[in-house]
Amino acid sequence: QGTRAMSSAVVRSLRSAPASARRLPGRAVLSRARSTAAVGVADDAEPQGSLFNPTAEHYALRELCAAFVRDEVEPQALEFNRAERFNHPLFRRAGELGLLGVTVDPEYGGAGMDAAAACIVHEELSASDPAFCLSYLAHSQLFVNNLARNGSAEQKAAWLPAACSGEAIGGMGMSEPEAGTDVLGMRTRAEQQADGSWLLNGAKMWITNGAVSDSELGDRYLIYARTAGPEVKASKAVSLFYVERGMAGFSLGQRLKDKCGMRASPTAELVFENVPLPAANLIGQPGGATVCMMRNLEIERVVLAAMGVGIARRSLEAMNAYATDRRAFGASLRDFGQIQRHIAESYSEYMAGKTYLYQTALGLDLDAAGNRLDTDGVKLYCTTMGKNVADRAIQVMGGYGYMGEYAVERLWRDAKLLEIGGGTLESHHKNMVRDMSQLDAMP
Repeated sequence: QGTRAMSSAVVRSLRSAPASARRLPGRAVLSRARSTAAVGVADDAEPQGSLFNPTAEHYALRELCAAFVRDEVEPQALEFNRAERFNHPLFRRAGELGLLGVTVDPEYGGAGMDAAAACIVHEELSASDPAFCLSYLAHSQLFVNNLARNGSAEQKAAWLPAACSGEAIGGMGMSEPEAGTDVLGMRTRAEQQADGSWLLNGAKMWITNGAVSDSELGDRYLIYARTAGPEVKASKAVSLFYVERGMAGFSLGQRLKDKCGMRASPTAELVFENVPLPAANLIGQPGGATVCMMRNLEIERVVLAAMGVGIARRSLEAMNAYATDRRAFGASLRDFGQIQRHIAESYSEYMAGKTYLYQTALGLDLDAAGNRLDTDGVKLYCTTMGKNVADRAIQVMGGYGYMGEYAVERLWRDAKLLEIGGGTLESHHKNMVRDMSQLDAMP
């Protein structure tokens, strides 16, 4: 009820206020109608009630995100990616706009929306700056949504409001130097003490938002750790803990730089040396974190697919415009069959992926696990699709496409991570074929 009331207020404000002064009540300042000049956001966006904007609330959210991207995300994208720098003020701005807690109950500072809403935000951000979007994902889904789904009322009240506002930057620690896809092989351990508290030891690797600069940690993390011995089945031996900057023994191992892509999204190693954790910092029950992990991996994979869709959309728009404007051998570039193939195949794959994405998102229950076949499937398809469309855009644009100022080379480099992070393509193959063994007929 509260969610719908808030969203209706958003819609009313969009419709009644002049374009130059639209506001999200209490938080967001909306900008003018969308522009395609630099960001590649379509003026003829699907109307509310469509698959891609299923309700007026979703449509309003897309309009809000598109204005934010055009006016504030796009102007900084090239600079911050070249410098491998995290844009902290822009992150806080996303909090002011109400985007950091899009799937969180309003009681804790969120917007109370669904998986489709999360996809809209990730698609729009990735059409401009996938690196900034990756940091947004780690915060809004891996920390905020994870805590919102798995934490107690007391934990959510204590830790979510600052995360939703942008006051605190969050992330999640699952991967380790020797445990990636084999996540249940993690070596980080938490041992319970006589007074009920825990002592955490180990290291986490490849942690998005693990640092906000070369020497400074982020603020808050959800950390998976083994809490039982080898005699306990691995799936029953992992627990989830809340850890924050400033705790004794918690330090930044290293900030990882010179990455292929996603350079404006900080990646780091986190180190835990006898970190004391109060009993209240355990999320859920001891040994009960595997279901938390699986549930949150499903929404993570869906929004990673949304990032692939955003990358594909921007790349498709760039090659389509270039092929119209550029002339060769006395004709428009788009009149040549080789170019037509690149554009036509890209459009078909983009629309197929986007349709699969929102169909999957609309059927996803954020409070339940068991949607693995299609959450893996949509990531498997859309992440590679986004990379391939970006690759074709470079090919169509030739030397210009290879240059940083034309964006598609950055999108191409950023897209590669989507085939690795949140589950490798190979892990999706394994999961999907295993789940399909239970099907008698295809949908």
